[in-house]
Amino acid sequence: MKSVLPVTVCIPARNESANLPACLQSLGDSFAQVVVVDSQSNDATRDIAAASGAKVLEFQWDGKFPKKRNWALRNHRWETPWVLFLDADERVTPEFVEELRRVLPSTDKVGFWISFTDWFMGKPLHHGDVFCKLALFQIGAGEYERFPEEWWSALDMEVHEHPVLEGEVGEIQARLEHHDYRGLRSYIWRHNEYSSWEANRFMWLASAGPEEWSKLIPRQRFKYRHLDKWWFSPLYFLIGYCIKGGFLDGATGWRFALMKLRYFTDMRLKIQEARRSAK
Repeated sequence: MKSVLPVTVCIPARNESANLPACLQSLGDSFAQVVVVDSQSNDATRDIAAASGAKVLEFQWDGKFPKKRNWALRNHRWETPWVLFLDADERVTPEFVEELRRVLPSTDKVGFWISFTDWFMGKPLHHGDVFCKLALFQIGAGEYERFPEEWWSALDMEVHEHPVLEGEVGEIQARLEHHDYRGLRSYIWRHNEYSSWEANRFMWLASAGPEEWSKLIPRQRFKYRHLDKWWFSPLYFLIGYCIKGGFLDGATGWRFALMKLRYFTDMRLKIQEARRSAK
């Protein structure tokens, strides 16, 4: 019998009855604890979580710091040294679990970047720009970036904020799966909110000091120095679709690349609008 990983899986959720069952099922009995942080869902999210044996935490955002993930880090009594923040539309794979079994017992890292295989319109994307995030880290090593919540966005959860950790960070090679069952309408709505968030962050960083810029990884620095340039969206399209092989995913890869092109174009237009409003 294989040992249980010393990891708590924390799943922030709101109205995730379509995605949550598959997410929870993918965890099996490999993790010490599963916690679902629910934002006042009006569907079966809480019932699904409770029926699976997960601990349900009720969260209601007041528009100020902290948002959902930082709130959980500060208010839940953690029983494991590690936390894996998993969205309800993400799936753990057996390869990922086996790698954690090999890596965690002897690691000197405080956190790990994790990569994902995206599914878009029902098909997996094996090429292009691979989505990754710092989602696995030790309790007490840090928390997610803090921004002026009162005007930043209407999202009650840290979406593009990264954890700021004290210590060395590694990378897990085995990918998770990102598979959203809510459809294209939900995808477009979310990315409209995300592009507004990114435009707000760009405007904030434009007047921020060196201390805030020093927290960014090199890829973020490049993005926020050039996000308002006309060539940034076409460059991202060129890198993801042509150089990194997004075209190898066929028609689905083409559609996904076009959606990303629109996404970054929306950011630039919202930055231009914000500048006009400021004047």
